[in-house]
Amino acid sequence: MKWDKILKLAGVVLVTAAIAVLAAVPLFPGIKWLPFVNLINQGLDLKGGVHVVLEAQDTPEAPVTDDRVKQAMAILENRVDAFGAAEPTIQQQGPRRIIIELAGVQDPDEAVSTLIKTAYLEFKTEDGTTVLTGRQLKNATESKDPRTGQAEVNLEFEPDGAKAFAEITAANVGKRLAIVLDGNVLQAPSIDEPIPNGKARIAPYESLDEAHNIAILLRSGSLPVKLEIMEKRTVGPTLGADSLDKSVKAGIAGLIGIVVFMLLYYRIPGLVASLALVIYALILLIVFAALHVTLTLPGVAGFLLGLGMAVDANVIIFERLKEELWSGKTLRSAIDTGFKRAFVAIFDSNATTLIAAAILFYFGTGPIKGFAVTLSIGIVASMFTAITMTRWLLQLLAGSNLIQNTKMYGA
Repeated sequence: MKWDKILKLAGVVLVTAAIAVLAAVPLFPGIKWLPFVNLINQGLDLKGGVHVVLEAQDTPEAPVTDDRVKQAMAILENRVDAFGAAEPTIQQQGPRRIIIELAGVQDPDEAVSTLIKTAYLEFKTEDGTTVLTGRQLKNATESKDPRTGQAEVNLEFEPDGAKAFAEITAANVGKRLAIVLDGNVLQAPSIDEPIPNGKARIAPYESLDEAHNIAILLRSGSLPVKLEIMEKRTVGPTLGADSLDKSVKAGIAGLIGIVVFMLLYYRIPGLVASLALVIYALILLIVFAALHVTLTLPGVAGFLLGLGMAVDANVIIFERLKEELWSGKTLRSAIDTGFKRAFVAIFDSNATTLIAAAILFYFGTGPIKGFAVTLSIGIVASMFTAITMTRWLLQLLAGSNLIQNTKMYGA
């Protein structure tokens, strides 16, 4: 027996067990990111929260246009940050409706009233004095400086605002003028010189898109259209917690069933595949935690489906391995050839599933996108564990001379 390879196998098992414990067991209460499954955000259907559908209404002062609806969405996106919601969802539905989902909101009524309230835009000097308001701002547009090519925002004030702005800039040259929306500072540009004509320029920005977003917020000091609540639905955390608990139990039961089947049918390769499946699950949890993925019930379904696909890849590999052993090849040669023969079939099946996931993500919304994301991550992780990890573990096992009987490999 070759003890160096046996020690490597033992090390893989110990490291996998240690990471599994750190993933789920709160051994170190003082470390916020442990267990790291707590870093995975839970969506509306798991954590509870509020689902709101707003519809833009025509008024004599502000008829509904596509640009006004987009301005309203920009304001709403700026406001939801105040709720501390994990990965809020804000999307347009049709020409007039806006859907907002906020997970973990404790007071849905207050959240909704805050969303549709009239915004307040202020210009403040360094001492905190409000010297201009959004009522006095006529327009804000993005453009590029023809001389430097830098993106900028151009401001134009109403006549009374232009007069006040001229006096303010003359008295505060070299100081900053804060632009505040709903109590939050958007920017605090420096006043380089007096501006007597009521037209100002804020620069530079990294891109024209960034300048465009700032311009939308500035010219949208108040909601540009009237928004009415068409639907407000509160999702209780009890239902989500119960669904998540059942999903976890189903996942554990499915994993145990897979392990038992693989051990009985494929023996030693089945044992290796079971270890690779645990590694697969840990990889997904680490990726979800690192990217702060918002997990929904469809996302859990994508996770479990990826688990099944990882098993499917191992089944293809082990069947090829058995065929190579039956043909009289040595164990190490059968492992190498079996993986090479199985690779094309595994790659094709996973590639087509990835294409389907990409289509779901592109055309889907909300939970459908969550399912597509988790499924895609799961497919990539399953290919890694099946093609790389399972192969490496089998080669270590064969090279260690610990078990050489081909019957233990399913032959």
